[in-house]
Amino acid sequence: MKNVLLLLATVSGIIYAGGDNALVQSNALQKSLTGCSFWGSLAFRYDVNKKGKYNFGDSENNVALAALAIGAEKKLGYGFAFGAEMDSLYMLDGSFNKSNGVNPILGETSGLMQAYLSYKTGNSVIKAGRQALPKALSPWAYSERPALGGIAQRTYNGITIINSDIKNMTLAAAWIAGITDFLPNKLGTHNLKINGSNKGLFALSAIYKGISNTTLSSALYYMPKNGTKGKAYSAWAAVESKANSVNFGLQMAYAKADAGSLALLGRPGTKASLGIAAYAGTKLDAFNLKLTLAYLNDGDATLNLSKTGSKPNPGSAFWGATYKVMGENTISGNKQKIARLDLGYTLANKNKIYAGIAVDKPDTGKTAYAARVGYKFKIAGVAAKAEYRYHKGFDGKNDQRFRVQGIYKF
Repeated sequence: MKNVLLLLATVSGIIYAGGDNALVQSNALQKSLTGCSFWGSLAFRYDVNKKGKYNFGDSENNVALAALAIGAEKKLGYGFAFGAEMDSLYMLDGSFNKSNGVNPILGETSGLMQAYLSYKTGNSVIKAGRQALPKALSPWAYSERPALGGIAQRTYNGITIINSDIKNMTLAAAWIAGITDFLPNKLGTHNLKINGSNKGLFALSAIYKGISNTTLSSALYYMPKNGTKGKAYSAWAAVESKANSVNFGLQMAYAKADAGSLALLGRPGTKASLGIAAYAGTKLDAFNLKLTLAYLNDGDATLNLSKTGSKPNPGSAFWGATYKVMGENTISGNKQKIARLDLGYTLANKNKIYAGIAVDKPDTGKTAYAARVGYKFKIAGVAAKAEYRYHKGFDGKNDQRFRVQGIYKF
């Protein structure tokens, strides 16, 4: 425990001195030097958990993580540019010598998470190589990883084309050959083939903002067959709008996979998955609230292809995902009715208090519950938060977690 606190104090000191940025490419402050744009992040996270036979304070249930990312993009002329990002991850359980009796090192590694060549012509950008995929354009396979507090994203190897010739519309096409990620107990990054082959994953998406206060989005995916690994499809659509002080949205997510496909996550069935979600929210002065309702059928295909390949997994782009104690969502092959209420209050100093409760009722088994309460604040340029979460799963067992984390972006 003492060593964990020492590590966090050291990282905090570095952040306070002016280092850092989240392990995702920052669109915030980019400094230009000799034609290069730089970005970076330094982050830390410390969890105290109550899970299974372990209680709060047991070193076996504590987790410390520190991460550093530094990236740069150089314009080469004639519309070409080259970019790269190096990420380092240091993640340990307990007091650096315990991990539930297993290997104490969950992750202590560095790797090249982005390396791409891009070409810009008119309103089009073509990017080839290892790169991040934003959730807004690619909801089925994306780079964000909320389970790690926004730290240590995964990236994808492939080619993307983004075009904005049509007014108020962004069109994107992608061929994704594989995933680049950190894996537990292994050094460096590892490339994971989509569906076990070089055929990859094909994607098309569109975002339209030509209607006042409204955003329309859609995405289509196709994963070719590879021997005994069957093909898979996915389709997403959403509309989000605002009328006076009320925000609302409607989302549909669909996935279908043949036997043996990666998109089944090892499940034996092949029934298509369908999720429908809607939300309504409002903001009254410093207070805001949002109610989300969702339904999931008992399909077998995952609505979160980003879930494959490593742990901790990202959350889902499906709005019906609940905040489970370890950061994953509770989507499973079971009919589910989900309700979630999120509340927030912004203080005069711009810091924010937030809370939420979620209920996930399956057609068989026990109802799952989740709740959280937290405080977001900023100090010396560090975006930080302290949060408590509670989760009672479908098996009736409950987990609790208290987390402190901070990210400084430059």
